[in-house]
Amino acid sequence: MIRRLEHKDAAFMLEWMHDKDTILNFRFPFEQATLESVTKFIDNSFSNRNKHFAIVNEFDEYVGTVSLKNISEENRSAEYAIVVRSIVRGTGAAALATKDILEYAFDILKLHKVYLNVLERNERARHFYTKCGFAYEGTSKDAILLNDRYESLVWYGIINDKEQKK
Repeated sequence: MIRRLEHKDAAFMLEWMHDKDTILNFRFPFEQATLESVTKFIDNSFSNRNKHFAIVNEFDEYVGTVSLKNISEENRSAEYAIVVRSIVRGTGAAALATKDILEYAFDILKLHKVYLNVLERNERARHFYTKCGFAYEGTSKDAILLNDRYESLVWYGIINDKEQKK
């Protein structure tokens, strides 16, 4: 289940941000996050351009974040992102949250396309995205410099199939 982020989620968000195994495949310095910076992020987490949701369990406890970023009304598209706490990896929570965010993107926001990019070396994530219906669109070789090493980004996208059935 997904819902808007709340201040009570901040400490749980810091847990994954400071987990070395989780942030290994991220490009941003999450290890520098503080309770104050995370609270500020939560305060600004929902706008016309970005919508970040909490993934929660049956007790309404935060287990991850799923997002639509860089929402373009002009192109009817958005960038997808997801991260879950280590305690829920392999439980299906990320797949359910992905299904929910895609329904929100296509049914509520009426987007045409949702896309993402991921480090080429992140095989686990790439398999997950394919399993969730995202299609491989291409690889951008040596696209970013990360830890003094060039990394390639792999692009995936999913089109609103409900539009095509009209």
